[in-house]
Amino acid sequence: MLRAFRETLQTVLLALLLFAALQGSVQNYRVEGSSMEPTIESNEYLLVNKLVYYRIDKVRLARYFPFIDAKSGDVVYLFHPPERGDIVVFHYPQDPSRDFVKRVIGVPGDTVAINNGRVYVNGLPQDEQYVSNLARSSMDRITLAAEQYFVLGDNRSHSNDSKDWGTVPLNNMVGSGWITYWPLSQLRNF
Repeated sequence: MLRAFRETLQTVLLALLLFAALQGSVQNYRVEGSSMEPTIESNEYLLVNKLVYYRIDKVRLARYFPFIDAKSGDVVYLFHPPERGDIVVFHYPQDPSRDFVKRVIGVPGDTVAINNGRVYVNGLPQDEQYVSNLARSSMDRITLAAEQYFVLGDNRSHSNDSKDWGTVPLNNMVGSGWITYWPLSQLRNF
């Protein structure tokens, strides 16, 4: 009787540990709207890798590992920061209760401009083969500060994005789009 209870308790604890690890590293989202078409269709389900942009404060790390040299504000990424071209899920800066899915166009230090629908990063026109419905809008050049990202939807004429409301702070990033898994006919990774 005691052995059965102990084995049941171990199984439940292992299940809870696995559940917590999964919730902390991967999350699913239902895509709403057409702003990422044709890359991601409305009502598709997307798995997001939440660990890829995870940051660790080096000062805290140095407390446990004295051989690490760190000064205030230093961070290290578990994998890497958001990169140009990544499909990301983030908390909308004007209403953090809403999550958006867009593509990273500009990273900290970049200058971004849009001229008659054509995107320029650091003065160079971008070859964006994934774009559909190119909007003919323009936007003056902006320079991205530290921890600021410029994001656009792939369906430019039907996307509410950085050209409309500004940059996305790094703290708003949830993770990187990994796999669309529903409907099964649309199963693919990025």
